[in-house]
Amino acid sequence: MSKSSNQKTKLLHLARMLLRQTDEDHPLTVPQIIEGLAKQDIKAERKSIYDDLEALRLFGLDVQSRKGKSAGWFVGSREFELPEVKLLMDAVQSSRFLTQKKSDTLIRKLEGLASVHQAGQLQRQVYVSGRIKVMNESIYYNVDKLHTAIASQKAITFKYFDYDIHRNKVFRQEGRRYVVSPYGLIWNSENYYLVAFDHSHQEMRHYRVDKMAEIAVTCLKREGKARYPSFQLAQYEQKHFNMYSGQEMKVTLQGRRDKASLVWDRFGQDIIMVPDGEEHFTVTLPVVISPQFFGWLLGLDGSVVLTGPKEAVAAYRRRLAAVLEELP
Repeated sequence: MSKSSNQKTKLLHLARMLLRQTDEDHPLTVPQIIEGLAKQDIKAERKSIYDDLEALRLFGLDVQSRKGKSAGWFVGSREFELPEVKLLMDAVQSSRFLTQKKSDTLIRKLEGLASVHQAGQLQRQVYVSGRIKVMNESIYYNVDKLHTAIASQKAITFKYFDYDIHRNKVFRQEGRRYVVSPYGLIWNSENYYLVAFDHSHQEMRHYRVDKMAEIAVTCLKREGKARYPSFQLAQYEQKHFNMYSGQEMKVTLQGRRDKASLVWDRFGQDIIMVPDGEEHFTVTLPVVISPQFFGWLLGLDGSVVLTGPKEAVAAYRRRLAAVLEELP
């Protein structure tokens, strides 16, 4: 009996069949395996199937068998267990920085990490109603280019844009290219931001990745180390609330002790809180004075208040007064 050209790929087809069609609740019998291979024009006998299953087990695939009412062969543990795949799919589906099209593509690929029977559970698991997605389809590839530039310590150029009321791109700087040296990426408030040294302004700035276009990695070496010798990405993120710029200064906050966790969540676990009486604490730390910082304070409804320095308190008062004047 002549062998088909597919016979050499028998083990590969068998491994794929087990990974895609079996799990602990859905084993395949040897006759079913033989039938499945036959559909690929691969002839197999019972004894050779047992030998192949053992070969796959020795190779590292967790091939298991079960006897009894629901007898058969199946893949036990996988490189990604079902709860891990669910977690990844939830993250993809709920990520605002991915377009809906790219989310759907990644989800289909992640389904391949589970059996076809488990894939149905995954689809029901990841539905998120009304999730707002970005419109820039190229963000997925932008992130990859930025990682390449960061790893190679090279400068990049790009165009930066906003959307008008008609969803048309409006480029900043009249379409002129930005030249920056990337230092890291931050995922904040469901958006990706690039933190980079701006060559023109000679300072660290940040840019939303989904608003960057035509990114090009250059041959220029990364700049900014001399000006920022001890730059820390984590510290930059803590100081720049919601990615808005402003004057940086040390401020003192007084808060109720039951609100300590809110301050730790915002500024990190390394800050030192000093007891202030039985019910309060004070903390001094560097922040960026911005409307977003003032908005965070206002949202705490007096449980954490700004007590110094005088210029920061004055700026907060001016901001509150301006908000009141804007009300009809």
